[in-house]
Amino acid sequence: MANAENSDNDRQGLSYYPWWLDDLADDVTLEGAAMTGTARGAEAVRAIVVKARELYEFQDFSFTGDFGDNGFLEIYDASVLGEPMKVVVTVTRNAAGQAQELAVLHRPRNTLLLFSREMNKKFAGTPLAEYFLADES
Repeated sequence: MANAENSDNDRQGLSYYPWWLDDLADDVTLEGAAMTGTARGAEAVRAIVVKARELYEFQDFSFTGDFGDNGFLEIYDASVLGEPMKVVVTVTRNAAGQAQELAVLHRPRNTLLLFSREMNKKFAGTPLAEYFLADES
């Protein structure tokens, strides 16, 4: 059963693990179209990225790789609660090669707003909830 599970995860892109998630600078920053403000620090950024990945029903990568002298790029399609979205992640490395700045673009807007509200729910009762939209109900 574990092999079938791994096969499903590979097909869905969910087995992809970003190298930079385990190599975050202590003072790393994360900004995103679905966020209000800038998350700072490895603990906060890691928590946000892990929760975001849990929301994705699949990730279909069209590109992952280096760009420029200090950059890394991920481009993929995904879905949240059945709603499709496209995602671009840029990672800027510091002189030590650690992830220093992350920027995430989700689109279209309707899915971005859904994603932000779902992230707020995931972090309800924690300081990280403030980076995301509260449910309108």
